[in-house]
Amino acid sequence: MKTALVTGSAGFIGFHAAKRWLDEGWNVVGIDDFNDYYDPDLKEARNSILEGYEGFTCVREEIQTPNVLMYVMAEHRPAHIVHLAAQAGVRYSIENPRAYFDSNLTGTFELLEAARAHPPEKLLLASTSSVYGANPDLPYSETDKADHPVSFYAATKKSTEAMAHSYAHLYDLPTIMFRFFTVYGPWGRPDMALFKFVKAMLADEPIDIYNHGKMQRDFTYVDDLIEAIWRLGRIRQATPGAEDTIKSFDTLSPAAPFRVVNIGKSNSDPLIDFVNEIEKALGVEAKKNFLDLQDGDMLATASDTSQLKALTGYQCETMIWDGIPKFVSWYRQFYNV
Repeated sequence: MKTALVTGSAGFIGFHAAKRWLDEGWNVVGIDDFNDYYDPDLKEARNSILEGYEGFTCVREEIQTPNVLMYVMAEHRPAHIVHLAAQAGVRYSIENPRAYFDSNLTGTFELLEAARAHPPEKLLLASTSSVYGANPDLPYSETDKADHPVSFYAATKKSTEAMAHSYAHLYDLPTIMFRFFTVYGPWGRPDMALFKFVKAMLADEPIDIYNHGKMQRDFTYVDDLIEAIWRLGRIRQATPGAEDTIKSFDTLSPAAPFRVVNIGKSNSDPLIDFVNEIEKALGVEAKKNFLDLQDGDMLATASDTSQLKALTGYQCETMIWDGIPKFVSWYRQFYNV
């Protein structure tokens, strides 16, 4: 039986990824520091579900601690590494950039060093659509330039892409980096818009809507995201320069077994439509507090997922009117409201 290492396994996406690999019959080693960036009880609740699987092992450590990942890799020799541990959130990176440097840069360096010493079959690492930054051209394609990040969070993620490429080249590590587009769904993070809006609306409190609602996002349901990551973990990694690359939009590096892949729904929803769907799911009208655009925010995101579909045959399709009610149902059950 194969083993996967999932970093950030008590986090929103890490939990869903760890559960998927377990459901597929793999052993999973999850590592998470259970920090207090948001409610640790939510992380413990996610982890308790994973602990119910016989094949799950939890390691409670910071990934940036020197040699921790080296020891974990040496002991378990995972075939897949799914690297999802990171300090997330665009706005918090303005307040506390060091947390992003420590987790996203130093933590990823420790992971790459461990992978160099104990090479996996596939290295799957999370990036973000935020790397597209000031690029005004939509939809975003992986071949577009992403040289002007507008938040330090995005800058750290773009840096990890470059770091991973160098390791893939130097040490022949088969690597796929995926750029997420506004992921939402059950077990989501309390600092994300959907979670905050639902919580505030149920308490009859106003919600903050930035740029007066004139924003659009490629909202991607978490189950779609995990399906895409699972399928990317199963594709055969092409050799640089080989003839089996896929068309002009393929990001396979000419110097390394390395790709960058968008994972999104391929169309954007206006923020106001997103709020309207929350109102329908809750049966509550939101009290809206319209504010100016915040530093670090992008006006719109939309993904070109031609490469994902060509590689895996998969297209994320869950629409917000289907996904939001699923989150609301989970929220009401989990918080008994």
